[in-house]
Amino acid sequence: MNTHPAVQRIVLIDDSENDNFFHEIALRKAGFGGDILIFESGESALEFLLQDQIALPTVVLLDINMPGMNGFDVARVLNEQLHPLAPLQLHMLTSSAWSVDKATANAIGIIQNYVVKPLTPDMATGLLAQASNASCSQRA
Repeated sequence: MNTHPAVQRIVLIDDSENDNFFHEIALRKAGFGGDILIFESGESALEFLLQDQIALPTVVLLDINMPGMNGFDVARVLNEQLHPLAPLQLHMLTSSAWSVDKATANAIGIIQNYVVKPLTPDMATGLLAQASNASCSQRA
């Protein structure tokens, strides 16, 4: 059962299989019962997201440091080319606590939040509640 009905899908974008595994557990412990899609490269996630154009209310959790296209590059392309059909929340989920990375994230309009790993069930609950509240206010 999805206790966050306004969020129907979560997209994890991280090249670390272990991080994706633990973050999926944290999201399930937070009560999320919807779809969780996992992409281990920025390129494959970007291809999916641009084709999908956010057909369902979605939360994207995006790592910064990945081989090939990094998270900032993914966010910049999404910021320019994505035209969401449904509510979208994009959060950087990274091991970097560097202020320069936070500042870079804050400068990219599509990024709502900057979260330092690991994602805990409590953090997941907060992000899902934020997305649900934003979705409700967008419909009002």
